Amino acid sequence: MPTTLKDEAALIGIGQTEFSKNSGRSELSLAVEAVSAAIDDAGLKPSDIDGLVTFALDQNDEIEIARAVGIGDLHLFSRIPYGGGAAVSVIHQAAMAIATGSCKNVICYRALNGRSGQRYSAGVSGDLVTSDLIHWSWYMPFGLMTPASWVAMFTTRYMHKTGCTSRDLAEVSVSTRKHAVNNPDAFFYQKPLTIEEHQASRLIAAPLRLFDCCQETDGGTACVVTSVDRAKDARHPAAVIRGVGNAAGPEQEQMTSFYRDDIATLPEMDLVAEQMWRVAGLSAKDIDAAVIYDAFSSIVLWQLESFGFCGPGEAKDFVKDGALEVGGRLPTNTHGGQLSEAYIHGMNGVNEGVRLIRGTSTNQPAKNEHVLVTAGVGIPTSAMVLGHLN
Repeated sequence: MPTTLKDEAALIGIGQTEFSKNSGRSELSLAVEAVSAAIDDAGLKPSDIDGLVTFALDQNDEIEIARAVGIGDLHLFSRIPYGGGAAVSVIHQAAMAIATGSCKNVICYRALNGRSGQRYSAGVSGDLVTSDLIHWSWYMPFGLMTPASWVAMFTTRYMHKTGCTSRDLAEVSVSTRKHAVNNPDAFFYQKPLTIEEHQASRLIAAPLRLFDCCQETDGGTACVVTSVDRAKDARHPAAVIRGVGNAAGPEQEQMTSFYRDDIATLPEMDLVAEQMWRVAGLSAKDIDAAVIYDAFSSIVLWQLESFGFCGPGEAKDFVKDGALEVGGRLPTNTHGGQLSEAYIHGMNGVNEGVRLIRGTSTNQPAKNEHVLVTAGVGIPTSAMVLGHLN
């Protein structure tokens, strides 16, 4: 029995729906399409799948997916909470099931009508009845009622400490947009963005401007996780999980950890980075490209620091001069990210990580030996390193 998840599991199939602002259909329909496409991409039959993992927020029951797709016996069904932090945690769960022999092939999926249905920009005004409302209630009188307002608080403190400016945030937004321009699946396909346009866009929650905020999207994505041995017979090159981890930090709340001594750092992401690098036996210098969770532009900067690509407070300088573009020092969010492709709670980023390893990204960098994929920021979170099948 393995003692770590290094090189025990691989992603062999990916699928997705179109990304839109109004799908005109149910979230179940979106999920079924994405799951079916991932199974086909893996070269498998529905009956080959024996595990399903998704988000606690997903509205689609596993048994409904299984029946609609034609999946038979299930040996695992599991759900991960905390929004975007689940995007790699679902892969972590699947990899553990594979490594322990609990399952042979596991589907991870997420489907939502995130624009035409429940909009995340609605924040606490939506139908959110959870224990989080207890601590969120303390912030409501001060206008902190949406994810943008919560992240704006952290961003303001980070900018004060580091000297980061709105123009530095624009570097992140413009780099992802350059990638989206080449991606036919992206909402901002063939719609370029300049630094000046970013700076002229309206404030959503100061200091965050319109183009610092991710999309609200209808759509679904899915991927197939299997063993490394079975991955050798897959239809496409496999993306092997070199290392994976998830974590929650001290004084953790879901996106509102304002009681910490320092709200300009990410202790949960620091913990994820430490365990992930340790399992993989790698470090930031080994990474050729990255898919960094970008619900907001500022959180990309914090993650660059947490994962060791630069020192504390240095990310504002790291991202300049095209550093995050193909040909730069760290090609990042080559699909356009959640800022410019779509917001499927980070699961579309997982699929882009697989494409980068396969060499099929619409913005493929020259080197792709190892790819970092991160998930959710400011909440219990996760990340992984993908590599090639040896």
